Amino acid sequence: MRAKTKTASSRSPEKTKAAILQAALREFGDYGLEGARTDDIARRAGVNKALIHYYYKDKQSLYGATLDVVFAGLAASLLRVVEREQTPRETVLAFAGAHFDYLASSPMFPRVVQREMMRTGRHPSPHIRRIVTRYLRPVQQRLMQVLLRGFESGEFRRVNPLHFVFSMVAMNIFYFSGTQVVELITGKDPLAPERVAERRAAVLDLIAAALFAPHESSAPVHKHSPQRKANS
Repeated sequence: MRAKTKTASSRSPEKTKAAILQAALREFGDYGLEGARTDDIARRAGVNKALIHYYYKDKQSLYGATLDVVFAGLAASLLRVVEREQTPRETVLAFAGAHFDYLASSPMFPRVVQREMMRTGRHPSPHIRRIVTRYLRPVQQRLMQVLLRGFESGEFRRVNPLHFVFSMVAMNIFYFSGTQVVELITGKDPLAPERVAERRAAVLDLIAAALFAPHESSAPVHKHSPQRKANS
């Protein structure tokens, strides 16, 4: 028999809203804003449709609240990393690892992000400016300071810092938003724990190889990453 869904009447308002937002994240991740159905979000959350409209006036408002939840969580996780007392090298690798781990903990998140970015390219988004201003820009500014410290200390190659950040983030987003493609290419489940660990190590290894200055190349090789050959 199908397990009974916990009803809204047995939850606190906070837990009910959290259930609605989690259901909305899955629905928007699967179908985008245009294709998502409020009826299906209600079914996933175990609430009636009227309750969703009680908390959120329409589907657009619910979508915006869903974006706020996922980007607020991401920003908080990344800001904790860049505010630690550690070397630029340690901070960049910890930043990339935290970003990867956040996406790995919720594979729907990168799908929602990708859909929003694609939607923004076709139609003006009422959410993207708020997301960038409130969540992304503060993180980006702090990370840029870390990169500049690394350039000045000689720990990092003098790459274009903005494009480096774009590339680092894109590596993680692609893997989790393109899991179907990755599985077709590799013939393996990209979300299996061993595949996720393997991908995480490969990302950190590539970041170190691309950013760390040659004379500072003695950083430890990450678990699961291949050992580099000594210079001949």
